[in-house]
Amino acid sequence: MGARSKARKRAVDFLYEADLLGTDPVTLLAGRVGSPDVPPVNDYTVSLVEGVTANRSRIDDLISEHAEGWTLQRMPAVDRAILRLGLYELLWAADVPDAVAIDEAVELAKGLSTDDSPRFVNGVLGRIAVIADQLRAVL
Repeated sequence: MGARSKARKRAVDFLYEADLLGTDPVTLLAGRVGSPDVPPVNDYTVSLVEGVTANRSRIDDLISEHAEGWTLQRMPAVDRAILRLGLYELLWAADVPDAVAIDEAVELAKGLSTDDSPRFVNGVLGRIAVIADQLRAVL
């Protein structure tokens, strides 16, 4: 697993934990960075958590709009975290190709969630990727 893939996994861990605790992911992350009890946090992990948090309202709106038959609250928390991360990379991370953002999110779903989650994550992000250029133009 490459450094960025590990950073993505760690970011999903923070987003997931913050979601379950009902707390701000950046605040949770800030409490962990530099702690002797926690392994060092990669700069890309910090960037991802901050980016998802800064754009969370728009990200959640897009997920809700494109997750056919699912509300955010009904999704498993880990799927929400993976979709938020994947969508952030898809639309806001200019150095990450669309296909890579989707593939990385699907791989995270394979390793962290249910058997149906990779297909679900791929479907939601794939629908958004079709209109990604138009979305980026108005972000």
